[in-house]
Formats: sequence, structure tokens, C-alpha cells
Amino acid sequence: MDKELFTLIIGYAASISMVLGYLPQTIRTLRTRKTDDIALGTFLLMGIGGVCFCIQGLLLENWPLFLCNLCTTTMSAIIFAIKMHNDYFKKK
Repeated sequence: MDKELFTLIIGYAASISMVLGYLPQTIRTLRTRKTDDIALGTFLLMGIGGVCFCIQGLLLENWPLFLCNLCTTTMSAIIFAIKMHNDYFKKK
């Protein structure tokens, strides 16, 4: 197996792992709307990092990097939005 193919396979494996890692938390947050135990700063910074990696993936034309971070950024944004709603708008 050549190095380029191996690198591509590793990239897709990492992408799948990252997306599957975020998915349970996103589904649980959407179902329950409970975010008391979620750190707001964590999902804000993870979302910012995901956007930066999306841009890098586009610039490098690295599709596993782009697609993975597009998915994880979307999931981070969903959780962040629900957390913001719960913490700042529901209590008023």
C-alpha cells in the first residue's frame, strides 16, 4: 500500500471516529434539551477549532479533514445554541 492511500485511509478513519464521538452527545442534547453538565466554553472553542480545520481542509483540498470538521462543527453549534438558550434565555 502506498503512503498516499494509507494517509487517506487514516484520515477517513479519524473523521468517522470524530463524528461518531460527537453524535451521542448531540442526539442526547436534542432529545432531552438538558445542558446543565455541559461546559459552554468547551463547545465554543471546539466549534471555533472546527471552523479553522474546515478552512484548512478546503485550502489543502483535504476532504476527510473538511468533512469531519464540517460535521463536528455543526454538532458543536447545535449543542452550543441549546446551551446558550438554556443558560441565558430560559431563566429570564
